[in-house]
Amino acid sequence: MKYHPRRRNFVRLLAPLVFLAYGIAFAAAALGRSLLVYDDHPGQLYRLWHVLTYGPAPWAWNPGWWAGYPEMQFYPPGAAYVGALLSAVFLGTVSPASIYQALLWIVYLAPGVTAYLLLARVLDSGCLALPGAFVVLTLSAGVASGVEGGVHIGMVAARLGWALLPLLPLALGRFVVAGDALPLAGVVVIAAVVLFHPAHLPTVVAFTLLAALARPEGRRLRIRHALATLILAAGCTAFWTLPLVARLASTRALAWGTLSVPPMPFTLVLVLFALVAVRMARTPLECALARWPWIAGAIVLLDRLALEPLGLRWLPADRVVDGAWMALVLAAGLAMGRLVERWPARMHGVGVGVALVAVIAVSLFGRGLSLWPERVAWPTYSATERGLRLRALWDRLEAASPGRVLFIRSAVPLVHGTAWYRPHTHITSLTPVITGRAILHGTFTHPSPVAAYIYRGRSEGGAITELAEQLDGWTLFGHPLADLGRVLDEDLCDRLGIAVVVGLEDDAPALQGLVEAGRFTASSVPPFVVYTPRQRVTPLSALGNGRWRFTARGDPGAWVTARVAHYPLWRAEADGRPRAVRRGPAEDLEVRLERRDETITLTYAPGIPERLGVVVSGAGGMLLIALAIRRRAVSGSGRPSSGG
Repeated sequence: MKYHPRRRNFVRLLAPLVFLAYGIAFAAAALGRSLLVYDDHPGQLYRLWHVLTYGPAPWAWNPGWWAGYPEMQFYPPGAAYVGALLSAVFLGTVSPASIYQALLWIVYLAPGVTAYLLLARVLDSGCLALPGAFVVLTLSAGVASGVEGGVHIGMVAARLGWALLPLLPLALGRFVVAGDALPLAGVVVIAAVVLFHPAHLPTVVAFTLLAALARPEGRRLRIRHALATLILAAGCTAFWTLPLVARLASTRALAWGTLSVPPMPFTLVLVLFALVAVRMARTPLECALARWPWIAGAIVLLDRLALEPLGLRWLPADRVVDGAWMALVLAAGLAMGRLVERWPARMHGVGVGVALVAVIAVSLFGRGLSLWPERVAWPTYSATERGLRLRALWDRLEAASPGRVLFIRSAVPLVHGTAWYRPHTHITSLTPVITGRAILHGTFTHPSPVAAYIYRGRSEGGAITELAEQLDGWTLFGHPLADLGRVLDEDLCDRLGIAVVVGLEDDAPALQGLVEAGRFTASSVPPFVVYTPRQRVTPLSALGNGRWRFTARGDPGAWVTARVAHYPLWRAEADGRPRAVRRGPAEDLEVRLERRDETITLTYAPGIPERLGVVVSGAGGMLLIALAIRRRAVSGSGRPSSGG
């Protein structure tokens, strides 16, 4: 029987609709309309709020966490920028919580959609693209950018950057064929990946070079254009990357993860399909896709076996491997599509169904895929606020004397037990948003030097290699909780501006020393216990426009704490004359007095790297626009044009 064209068109239309319907159904069941607060999500919402409140400059000062920190300078700002763009579309009439909830829908669906677009283009069939796209959409398998890590736990920036990886082969498609023009779309994709999550950059560089080497003809020209593409993308992101590199001494690498053994036999099946793809690839673009996972995998091994032992922890292998996973699934999806294509055309739907059932079956061993959410495992803000009686805690903190809140724990457990990895939420990270009170700790593992000091009692020592949750309930400042009363002497409380200490009722026995020493009073706000020091602190007074003021008491020549985190962009003056500043023992900012009892004005403003980065990005952006206009003009004149 002949396969009728109308039936083929119906299958072409049905395939993306079925795929999208499944994704929307999962998102509705998992996310619904209520704010998700499991694990990292409250802190990610805070970062969106930070950009909406303090502006998009990466170096903008965040006074709410860790005695202050340029929050988006050392964390990829792309996800928060997307949220801010959504807010601007709605003219600021939608709350940050609602914007973040909408962003999570995008975060979940985006990788599957981009993978579908790529595979449908390469295979010339939406139906044949379904198996690979479905695996990308539902992949967990210990992948930080997968459903479990990127959506459930809340590593939203990593998943958004991961979603851009399939767009790179699409953007470089014409470049692979011709390569005689700079692939401008590729520049945009690469720059976006860097701003969303630079851990995916090695995978991006690998494919860009594979695209340049895909054909022997004109290879030298394509290599030059590939390098120019990477350089121009770097220029466009310089407003973030240049200060990031220049200020690395003011942050700590997060290297708490390790490469884990992937689930078997699920991974083995994908590897076998990826090997088949090498043999079945037809076009230069398909050849590049088929080779991509092997090059990306080699980069991961190089990172893990050579770079990390040398102390280079800024792009840890357990995060770089996410890009290799995407390349692996895309290559496997290419092979699945080509194998099903060999079936009679009228049986393509059946073949796709068989492929999906087979992949799902092998994924059940080791939870390679997240097929459907357990609603109880996706807690909402309203339910968590009621269950933890957070409103009472917020009210208690709002009424406390001025100063910062020190949380004993980074997270609040959502179930009983002692295992650090049990379900929990970093909902206390929203304290500055809800109460206006700045906090120390109470949020996820953080790269701030002050955070390193609170985790281990010293800020030096390189990367932070333990999750904050692993220390919760056991140690703080590198000492057992029972020693906290001794650790929090008057000088440390003053340096960090601590006005309140908050622990859980489970911590009360270990914290009894705080009360017995006579320096703190305790009050119960179940399930929390609030400890208030008898000695009050005087926080900075905000003057606006990046200026703060405080009164310093001491002898001439003495160094006094400003009760704010040290950072190179701080300048101090008194009576219109500059004052020397330095890093204090708790990573606080110290100011040198020239007279007794001075009133110090602190100014926070961008420096040379920050301004230079903006200039370079502006120049790169203008060059990109000029090249696009010129290319369109050449194309409109009827002369041939090639490139991405």
